Amino acid sequence: MVDQHFCTDLHAFRARPSRLPGKRAWPVPRGRRRSNAPPLPDWRIFYYLAEAAGLEVWLVNARDVKHLPGRGKSDRLDCVWHCKLNERGMLMRSFVPPEPVRDLRALTRTRARLAQDQARHQARVEKILEDALVKVSAVISDLFGTSGRRFLDALVAGERSPKALAALGDYRLKASRAKLEEALTGRFRGIHATEIAVHLRLLDAINAEIALLDEQIEQHLPAVPRTAPVCTACGEIGGGHAPGCQDLGVLLPGLAGRLDEVTGIGPVNAPAIIAELGTDPSRFPTPGHAAAWARLTSRSRQSGESAKPGRTGKGNRYLRGALGQAAMTAANTDTRLGAMYRRIARKRGKQKAIVAVSRVICEIAWILIRDPGARYEELGADYYHPRSRARQTRDKIREIERLNPGKKVILADAGPQADAAA
Repeated sequence: MVDQHFCTDLHAFRARPSRLPGKRAWPVPRGRRRSNAPPLPDWRIFYYLAEAAGLEVWLVNARDVKHLPGRGKSDRLDCVWHCKLNERGMLMRSFVPPEPVRDLRALTRTRARLAQDQARHQARVEKILEDALVKVSAVISDLFGTSGRRFLDALVAGERSPKALAALGDYRLKASRAKLEEALTGRFRGIHATEIAVHLRLLDAINAEIALLDEQIEQHLPAVPRTAPVCTACGEIGGGHAPGCQDLGVLLPGLAGRLDEVTGIGPVNAPAIIAELGTDPSRFPTPGHAAAWARLTSRSRQSGESAKPGRTGKGNRYLRGALGQAAMTAANTDTRLGAMYRRIARKRGKQKAIVAVSRVICEIAWILIRDPGARYEELGADYYHPRSRARQTRDKIREIERLNPGKKVILADAGPQADAAA
């Protein structure tokens, strides 16, 4: 339905492309070229076809207008009502990225789902080992690393001797040979070998598909707008420099490379963040709007004079998953984001700390997307340390008292003997 001065010409079509009129066979009225996609089980069919016809298509959420008066009781009246609301500017447009970003999003989301399947199969293998009383995952950090995979392959091949299995471990393992033999001693039977063999074959197939998807994502990234390297000195796009540029010879990273510089993001989550947030700088006015769209900001609940923070909400699960992985990676680093995580986790818990760090990473990512010349600068782990010596002393005393319950720290002036010893 195309709105043009209270246009009420309604036409119903079946939800399949073959039943829709073609671009030449169906004239588009003059005026504002905007259309409202009706609420359908799958809106993508009509959205993509109307977008291909040159229309400015808006996808709106029915939740935003269900409380407004005048809603029709049939599909036909509901379409007329939505058209009138659109003409009066009462509808809020949902975020639908352009086609190149949608294609990148399809690749990154497929990879994310394969990674989830990979984690499920790995967890199932550990469950089978627990059933066989083989506690090898307790003495090695990665069961599917080099040494862990040797153990699994040998068990599937029929090796049952703990001593022979422990000899397959890499020399870099922290666990001793005796601990490995003890962990590999159990009741591993043929049924366990059959189950693990199935999961290992599935894991190998998934790993191969993930590797292919990584190559396709890397090849598709240049087709996404505003992802190419930009020289801020001469304005050249594509990684090159103009003659006489002051930055001549400097290697310029693209958008994915600049996101990779942020602590915790990495080369896997950078394309996922680009695919979910898009590259249109006008989509979110501020980095706070991007974080709010991802549901990383708490909603306020106010009743009278009391105001309490509410839940953040669900948001985009793929974006929140990528940001959550980045936050958990940054939590183990000696950086500003790591210090922020530890600072919040001490007072409010790990889950809220992860959400807070995810919000900061989302805001940093949107700044890098909006500004092609911006680069991430690490501020260091002492970013949150107070500059006042009195505040530093107070915080350290509180930390010592927290570690020693029931005791009080009192500072006293050092005597002459202490000065001589110093």
